[in-house]
Amino acid sequence: MATTIPTDAPVLVTGATGYVAGWIIKRLLEAGCTVHATVRNPDNTEKLAPLNALADGTNGSLKFFKADLMDADSFADAMRECSVVFHTASPFTVSVEDPQRDLVDPAVNGTRHVLNEASRQSTVRRVVVTSSCAAIYGDNADLENTANGIFTEDDWNTSSSLTHQAYSYSKTMAEREAWDIANAQDKWTLVTINPSFVLGPAINPNAGGESMSFMKEMTDGTMKAGVPNIGMGIVDVRDVATMHINAAFHPDADGRYITSGHNSSFAEIAAILREQFGSKLPVPKRTIPKAMAWLIGPIVDKRVTRTMVSRNVNKPWNGDHGKSVRDFDISYRSLDDTVGDMFRQQLDAGTVG
Repeated sequence: MATTIPTDAPVLVTGATGYVAGWIIKRLLEAGCTVHATVRNPDNTEKLAPLNALADGTNGSLKFFKADLMDADSFADAMRECSVVFHTASPFTVSVEDPQRDLVDPAVNGTRHVLNEASRQSTVRRVVVTSSCAAIYGDNADLENTANGIFTEDDWNTSSSLTHQAYSYSKTMAEREAWDIANAQDKWTLVTINPSFVLGPAINPNAGGESMSFMKEMTDGTMKAGVPNIGMGIVDVRDVATMHINAAFHPDADGRYITSGHNSSFAEIAAILREQFGSKLPVPKRTIPKAMAWLIGPIVDKRVTRTMVSRNVNKPWNGDHGKSVRDFDISYRSLDDTVGDMFRQQLDAGTVG
């Protein structure tokens, strides 16, 4: 049974132009909600056009507010009178000059500023933070340290740092900050959504981002020589949005939720692309041996380190999404639909091919 979305009070979505945020906003507008959306520049009409288009033909309304993750006071106006806060804003990139400045500081400080503001607003009753499976594990090798060979909501990433898997470290520190703040007050409750790698069609297919870059590199010849055998969790962006709605409005929502549809791999994504589009594309057809990945990976791609290769290649990813199914009866989309819908959209938009 679908979660009922009340429309009696506004809701806030931070980082409104983000991949996941767009689908959350779409669901809220279709339900007739008033959505307060924070962005860096409310005057950038071109960037905000896809979001404004979502409101057309719905009973909902969309209001933009300027906000900065590093500004403790910039969320007050946007949060005023809101009953629910979706905090999705956080840097998602693996290529940075200064991990502390570019990843950890905005992730942690942004979380602190948003949640502290929620404590100041009398109307907020629930905060949903978009965390990540990166806060549960850092490398696939971490699976060896789990209780039953599967990642669950009880697991926390203890292997990442500023110098190794810095993005994962930033998500871990931000979620820990969120729980510290939530546990120190009793005005609102916190639920975190922990997605694995998110794929699927975007509200704005021209927005870019790591998911779009991954699909482009899988199909433009960048990986034509082959892909390493790396296990990965995959989830459809539309299912991630559904989980956010459940977390915000379902009476049984509680704690952390691994949100992952499939225990997959680079090779499986390549196989799906070959099956659906292979005759047109230089999709990778072979798996690179670990020794070769260790030797040439850091040379070909500066984002790759030999530690990353050692701790991830030829190692599976296995995550338990059972809590999300038990609490919300969610049915995750097929991987074929997720990959196919995403790539067809990118083809139509001219961002690939």
